[in-house]
Amino acid sequence: MTVPRKPHAPLTHDYSMALPPAITVDDPETLPPTCEPCKTSILSLFAKARSENRPLYIAAPMVRYTRLPFRLLIQRHFAVDVAYTPMMIAREFKNSKYAREADFSTCKLDGPVIAQFGAPNADELIEATDFVKDYVAGVGLNCGCPIKEQNQEGIGAVLMQRIEVVESMVRGAREKFGRSVVLDVKIRIHSDLDRTVEFAKRVAAAGADIITVHGRLHKQRNSVPPNLEAVRRVRAAVPREIYVVANGDCFLLADAKKIVEITGVDGVMAARGLLQNPALFAGYENTPWKAVELLWAYAMEYGSPFKNIQYLIVEMTQGLLTKQERADLRLVKNYQQMEEWLDERFIMKRRGEVGFAERDFDGYRR
Repeated sequence: MTVPRKPHAPLTHDYSMALPPAITVDDPETLPPTCEPCKTSILSLFAKARSENRPLYIAAPMVRYTRLPFRLLIQRHFAVDVAYTPMMIAREFKNSKYAREADFSTCKLDGPVIAQFGAPNADELIEATDFVKDYVAGVGLNCGCPIKEQNQEGIGAVLMQRIEVVESMVRGAREKFGRSVVLDVKIRIHSDLDRTVEFAKRVAAAGADIITVHGRLHKQRNSVPPNLEAVRRVRAAVPREIYVVANGDCFLLADAKKIVEITGVDGVMAARGLLQNPALFAGYENTPWKAVELLWAYAMEYGSPFKNIQYLIVEMTQGLLTKQERADLRLVKNYQQMEEWLDERFIMKRRGEVGFAERDFDGYRR
C-alpha cells in the first residue's frame, strides 16, 4: 500500500504509525467502501446546519497546504465541517499515477472532503472525477484561480468569461455521475454584477449543488475587501436547494457571523485565516499551541513535503513567536533541524505523552 513518503533526516523521536494508514486512489488493496469520507453527505450537512440556523465552516482549497495532515488538524479538532483538497490539475491527475499519489491521499479519519479540480473542458473533469469520486464527499470545479499560467491553459478565473464551457462541464459531470457526485463550482465576480448573477443561475441550472463565491474580481488582490453585496445577490438569485458559500476575508469567528448576516449564505469559507489560525472556527483568536503539536504529529505520521509544514508552522505561530524567531524558523532546512529548533524553545509534546495537545496559550514556553 502506498503511504506518503516520510522525512529523510533521522528524528529524535519514534513516529511509528499509530493511526489508520493513508489511502491513495491507485491502492490495489483498498476498496472505496472502506473510506469514511465517501459515507458523509455534504448536502445533508448543509441541510442540518440550515435547520440549526448556522453556516457550515469550510476550509478553502489552498495550493500545497490543504493536504491530509492539515485537513485532519482542522476537521478533527477545530470545528471545520468540510475541507477542500488543493486544486489539482485534471489533465495531470487522470494521466499520471505519480500525480495522483502526490496530489491526493486520504484515510479513515479524513473528511468530509471535496476534491477540487482545475479543468478546461468536460472530458478532463469527468475523467479526473472518475478516479477520485469514491474517496471523497464531493468534487469541485475551480473558476477562481487567478494564476496566469493556469489561465493560459483554460483553467481557473478565465472560465468566468466562458460560461458555456462551465455549463458543459457541470452538465457533463451531472449526466455521467447522476446524483452520486456532489458538484461544487467556485467562482469569482464580474465588474457588472448582473453578469455574475446570470453566471450563477446558469451554473445552478446546469446541475451544480453548491456555488462558492469569492467576492473579488479576477485580478483583484487580497488587499481589496470582498464584495459581499455580490455574494448576497447570488444567494438571492439561485434556488434555495442550491447551497451558496461565501469566500474572502474570514479571520475570526465573528467575521463568519458578520458575513452570514450580510449575505444569507449557507457556508463560510476561509483560506488565509485558517493558515494563520487553524482554530478560528472553534472561536480562538490566535493559534493555540496544541494545534502546532497536532500538525507536527500528523505530518510525521502521514508524511508531507517539509517546505509545506515549515510554511504552515511559520504562519500558525504569528501570535506565539517574535518576528525574529519566525525569520529564524524560515532558515531551518529539514525536519530534523525543525524538531531540534522547536524542542529548544518549547515543551514539545508528542502523541502518547502526558499533556499532548492539551495546552492553549500559557505555560508551554521554556
